[in-house]
Amino acid sequence: GLRLRECILSHILSSPSKAAFSPLRRLLSATAAPVFPNPISFAVEDYLVGTCGLTRPQAPKASKKLSHLKSPTNPDNVLAFLAGLGLSGADAAAIVAKDPRLLCAKVDKTLAPVVAGLTGLGLSSPEIGQLVSLARTRFRCRPVVSRLQYYLPLFGSFDNLLRLLKRESNLLSIDLDKVVKPNVVFLRECGLGDCEILPS
Repeated sequence: GLRLRECILSHILSSPSKAAFSPLRRLLSATAAPVFPNPISFAVEDYLVGTCGLTRPQAPKASKKLSHLKSPTNPDNVLAFLAGLGLSGADAAAIVAKDPRLLCAKVDKTLAPVVAGLTGLGLSSPEIGQLVSLARTRFRCRPVVSRLQYYLPLFGSFDNLLRLLKRESNLLSIDLDKVVKPNVVFLRECGLGDCEILPS
């Protein structure tokens, strides 16, 4: 079948008859190299707009990070989990727009353990919901719990921590042992108290 098609194609390409050549060449070309739209990427964009609440202009950029998704099952689980933290649809849309790969996170293996750890630090569901909005990708990492365990007493309250996160969004990605703790020790040696270490 393949050899026959190659012979026909070779004959047609060398044929002087343009009338006979053009339609058949187009047919063979279309058969050999069909061009179809990518249904997965279109489905992801539609999901981001229809289910997650992203705008049409936001969806293409976000979908590039989710091109491997073939089912809405995991994203649905993530959205339900966010709703359980008290986040509104608009909140979830803003979070997904900033961190589309959150929709790929496993609720049972990644998100639930982080929330359990934060709950153990005394944070309420609404507070954790606020943290999700500000922490972005860092929320998907287990070290976020140990970092908050250090920062909460240092800054005195969750509200103080949120205030700083709004100004320094990378706070939760900075290495505690190599950067933060040595700097805090230095500032204390300079005579500053914890309340003075926190930027106003």
